[in-house]
Amino acid sequence: MNRVVHPIEQESYRRLRARLDTSRFPPLTRAVVERVIHSAADLEYASDLVMDEGELATAHAALHAGAPVVVDVEMVGAGITRRETVCRLRDARAEAGLTRSAHAIRLAYEQVGPGALWVIGNAPTALEELLTLDASPALVIGLPVGFVGAVESKAALRESGLPAVSNVSEKGGSAVAAAALNALLYHPTSPSEEKS
Repeated sequence: MNRVVHPIEQESYRRLRARLDTSRFPPLTRAVVERVIHSAADLEYASDLVMDEGELATAHAALHAGAPVVVDVEMVGAGITRRETVCRLRDARAEAGLTRSAHAIRLAYEQVGPGALWVIGNAPTALEELLTLDASPALVIGLPVGFVGAVESKAALRESGLPAVSNVSEKGGSAVAAAALNALLYHPTSPSEEKS
């Protein structure tokens, strides 16, 4: 199933590439960087994002093989346009020492088990909770936004050794987290499908 790209999106990418040379990135990294920049109109993500091409390739294969996609909030799920997602925030509740977002991550892990792709764009506490679980993720897209806990939770993700997409600044959010996952969804699964 080929994705039809709207002319406005094509022009947006043309302008993005006119302002920033992304050709130095390997294919999946380039796809993530460009889609995140496109979603936020923020060229600084080119130097702010941290990821590994090999990990992205493994995650891309898992995603296209049907691995579950878990999101921390419904807004992230709403931005993922070609895949069903799991979000347990409505079922979660805050408890002593545990935020509602963290509880939702526990509930989601109980539902999907290991091997999922986790997309966290809102709550640093959701990312922190995921790091306490033995989730064996295919990938963690950890891009929570904010001045409290976001930078620290993303640093902890990078230090964990888990396959991840993160960034070093306070920036992030639902739109950019969804964009990073969509980049992997939209990227072709075989070289014959690949277009620049």
